Amino acid sequence: MDQLDYFFNPKRVAIIGASRHPRKVGHVIFRNFLEGKFKGEVFPVNPNADDILGHRCYDSVSQIKEKIDLAVITIPAQIVPRAIEECGRKKIKSVIIVTGGFKEIGNIELERDVEKKLKKHGIRGIGVNCLGVFDPYSGVDTIFLPSYKLERPGKGGISFITQSGAIGSVILDWMAMKGYSISKFISYGNATDIDEAELIEYLVRDKKTKVICIYLEGVRRGRTFYELIKKNSKKKPIIILKAGLTAEGSKAVSSHTGSLAGAKEIYGAVFKQSGAIQAHDLEQLFDFARVLSTQPKPNGNRVQVITDGGGFGILTVDALINNGMVLADMRPQTHKLLEKHVPRHVVIKNPIDLTGDTDSERYRIAIEASLNDPNVDMIAVITLFQVPSLTPDIVEVVAEANAKNKKPIIAIAAGGRYTEVLKKSLESYGVPTFSYPDRAAEALRALCEYGKK
Repeated sequence: MDQLDYFFNPKRVAIIGASRHPRKVGHVIFRNFLEGKFKGEVFPVNPNADDILGHRCYDSVSQIKEKIDLAVITIPAQIVPRAIEECGRKKIKSVIIVTGGFKEIGNIELERDVEKKLKKHGIRGIGVNCLGVFDPYSGVDTIFLPSYKLERPGKGGISFITQSGAIGSVILDWMAMKGYSISKFISYGNATDIDEAELIEYLVRDKKTKVICIYLEGVRRGRTFYELIKKNSKKKPIIILKAGLTAEGSKAVSSHTGSLAGAKEIYGAVFKQSGAIQAHDLEQLFDFARVLSTQPKPNGNRVQVITDGGGFGILTVDALINNGMVLADMRPQTHKLLEKHVPRHVVIKNPIDLTGDTDSERYRIAIEASLNDPNVDMIAVITLFQVPSLTPDIVEVVAEANAKNKKPIIAIAAGGRYTEVLKKSLESYGVPTFSYPDRAAEALRALCEYGKK
């Protein structure tokens, strides 16, 4: 068993610093394991409590008779080294150190002591100063923010690595609200032991991970990081959002996780040469990830636009052209087929304008024709759900076409609450759905560029 597997698939977990107080970090994490989907056993460790939430509490991990695969450490920084010694004597393979107060605030020697003790006992550690791991498949959840305040997304193919716990927590909550899904979430903080390079290498091997997303502040092993991405970026898409690209941002990075940020130009060149996909904001990071994790690689950059609103079609065309796409020119046979099956007032060009009296069947005909036309590489479906004859079964029409996996299909829909509900349904079927044409076009560009690689 890969030692990093114990972070994501442990059978038994000890929470060192579990607490009876509902607002304490150790209490929230212990409750996560009890009330979540974790199938294994969990043991609270706290010398000042007899039981927590009806479970016997242990003075130390050495008192637990069963073999422990993973320990989550939530105690004050000064006594973390002692806890690691106890984990070493217990032969625990892996630890997640949630505790902060190390080199990010100047306690460099204390963090070095933690690092030495991890190496001494052959323990692998995520942290210090982190949120740790969330895996919806195994039920491991060390996020110390309660689920009623921060929702957890469902099972999917996107794995997210982040140095910042704050960024990570917002991302998880946002993904859950949007209906996006996740494979693994890892907040690794100061990277005292395990860093982004090892996590990338693990996720490349992970069958549940389709796309790897990274929020990066700085790297510890620059050459290793570069070589690893270069080696693996063709196996799986690796999308990176780099923070600290300005001089001021670089200083902020140093005081946050104790990392060195580096120059904007250097990181840009590294990403380009290694095959990583660079995102410029958090929303774009997940725009790219949703398309790359669900859609097949296109044969080219010819896009057929289908719309029920002319203005939105024009905006989409502009966005596509500005991102290096070209409009597909459908075969004459396809034109004749469409003329035969749709009303005369439908505009059969690119965009295909089904007009404001369209229904779901008209969409089905247009999408099917586009899928079967060899001159079309990708399809952008604009669904303005507000038009009178368009019923919610349009979701099934688009989803069924997407399930054939013949060509990339993305949806664009803008509106209020009704629209948001249907957009979430499309996402649940694996159809990347966007509110704005420019965001959709940027994601298709990323898909095309990765396909060329």
